[in-house]
Amino acid sequence: MSDPIDEFSFLPEQAEEAGLDIAAVPRGERLTLTLDDGRALSALRYAPADAPDTAPVVTFLHGAGLNAHTWDTTILALGLPALAIDLPGHGDSSWRDDVAYVARVMAPDVAAGIDAWTESPQVLVGQSLGGLTAAAVAASRPDLVRELVVIDITPGLDPDGGASQIRRFFAGPVDWASRDELVDRAISFGLGGGTRRKAARGVFFNSRIRPDGRVEWKHHFAHLANALSSDPVAAAAAGRQQDAVAAVLGESGWQDLAGITAPTTLIRGSRGYLTDEDAAEFARRVPAAALVEVDSGHNVQEDVPLDLGARLRTIATAG
Repeated sequence: MSDPIDEFSFLPEQAEEAGLDIAAVPRGERLTLTLDDGRALSALRYAPADAPDTAPVVTFLHGAGLNAHTWDTTILALGLPALAIDLPGHGDSSWRDDVAYVARVMAPDVAAGIDAWTESPQVLVGQSLGGLTAAAVAASRPDLVRELVVIDITPGLDPDGGASQIRRFFAGPVDWASRDELVDRAISFGLGGGTRRKAARGVFFNSRIRPDGRVEWKHHFAHLANALSSDPVAAAAAGRQQDAVAAVLGESGWQDLAGITAPTTLIRGSRGYLTDEDAAEFARRVPAAALVEVDSGHNVQEDVPLDLGARLRTIATAG
């Protein structure tokens, strides 16, 4: 497939695929914020075509290895002004030299973006790693969050857990001759959304063409996975380190959730990463939160975007 005129030219096609009104497709805009240390934080802002300056009311944070465009169809179904942030190390946001892609470290960057790009407390929605980061933002900056929605993740659960296939996928070469090669690889791993067209769209959003003409993944995780796959000793050491800090990071996540004053909802995919025990532990630790289960895998925003968009619209327009 040929490259589009701009990254938002896919929206009418996505709306049509989902059975949504093409006339209601919002205007998309790429935003960039320079952080205090010089890194860039990137995001997508969606607003009505006839009112492009309307401020977002819902902000979205994606999971590990994804990017802000994972929310496109959900935002189309939402039908409200929205902001989707590329987490550090993903999409068009800068990589971190310290490779610290954990919730409490990334939360200040996300908060800076919400501060800069919104005008009122947000319905903050985060999936997987983005869900843990959203909880850290809600705990540290309650003034920015009207309501919190966490999707298919709880503290202590590996945000990339259960995804050995995804790890193998990203542990391949770090650069490619063309995006078509990446599409072929995604399809061979059973990824990409079920059609070559959807796989090509996902690859376009998650890759970039280097000055030398080679194609590489945008997110840092693929490059880290590749490096570890070629060095078993380093991989083993990294695994031990991850195990050593998992309990600490998990407990800090529960502390974040315990300190949140905004109404909180956990949306669990019936075929996602959360077990019944994980959901029960969440209910015990955060008894005031609502728990919802949907017929979906881990990436709820891609499996059932219309259902998710409708649920989020109800939350955002309540009261």
